[in-house]
Amino acid sequence: MLVANPAKTSSRTASETASRRENPQSRAQLETMTAHCTSFPPILPRRPTLLVLGSMPGARSLAEQRYYAHPQNLFWRAMAVVCALDPALSYARRVATLRARGVAVWDVLKHCERPGSLDGAIVRDTELPNEIAALLGRYASIRAVAFNGGKARDAFRRHVLPALADDVRERVAFEALPSTSPAYAALDASRKLAHWARLRRYVIEAA
Repeated sequence: MLVANPAKTSSRTASETASRRENPQSRAQLETMTAHCTSFPPILPRRPTLLVLGSMPGARSLAEQRYYAHPQNLFWRAMAVVCALDPALSYARRVATLRARGVAVWDVLKHCERPGSLDGAIVRDTELPNEIAALLGRYASIRAVAFNGGKARDAFRRHVLPALADDVRERVAFEALPSTSPAYAALDASRKLAHWARLRRYVIEAA
């Protein structure tokens, strides 16, 4: 009868456990892969009053098909400040809270090429925008557009602003905010959240 070597069995078990932790994609793979990126549909309330725009979801968000999935991204903490959302809630309940408070979330870019997750790695010639001008024209209830970082603001100016109707430009306030990404380290978390707090004026009061 063959008897398994305990040392080999222990080593194999540890290896299999580590492999399961990393699958389906390891963090290193998510950060270094070069991909043709496609953003996903917006979080869209029936009567949005505030539209928050990123540039393109990061690799982890794309893999999970959830907005701001990276645990070190401050977005959901910022939403806690803006609309009293509990970041500990499930993703579905966080999204429901945003909808109830009139907060829409989308990304300026529909498609682009980007190695890894950083905005600075987006290949500018490959950028294709989402139909944000049409959305702003359709929902007259939107009072403000907030940009999550400089790349979102710049991409909006380049791809969306020229297509905006005059009445939309007059109606909507534009709020440039520091990126909630951990890659943007010029401000600490408390100072970032202080900037985001000014969006409170645009959300629907809790029932």
